[in-house]
Amino acid sequence: GGNYGWRTMEGASCFDPPSGCDEAGLRLPVWSYDRGEGRSVTGGYVYRGPGVPSLVGWYVYGDFVSGRVWGLRMQGAQAENVALVQTGLGISSFGVDENRELYFCAFDGKIYKFSTK
Repeated sequence: GGNYGWRTMEGASCFDPPSGCDEAGLRLPVWSYDRGEGRSVTGGYVYRGPGVPSLVGWYVYGDFVSGRVWGLRMQGAQAENVALVQTGLGISSFGVDENRELYFCAFDGKIYKFSTK
């Protein structure tokens, strides 16, 4: 229900206009990345499965263009973001199964499961 700045902001940067935009009343993101890291964020899920214990509680998301996957979590008011894998795939969606395990699909027609291997 908040105003996340569409059309004025792109992430934490001014978009329209390109600088000096009015941020009053906008809810800015807790994390953003620049175009050198990716160009189209694909939203994910907070991992809650038993298969990758080190990811429990991390929000896992990716980028369609770069194929990168990151984990993000809040430590108080600070965001911590770590690179998890560079897939080289056009990541289009994330999903979870009945065991809370995380998957993503890409434009190669396959579904991939996160694992420690």
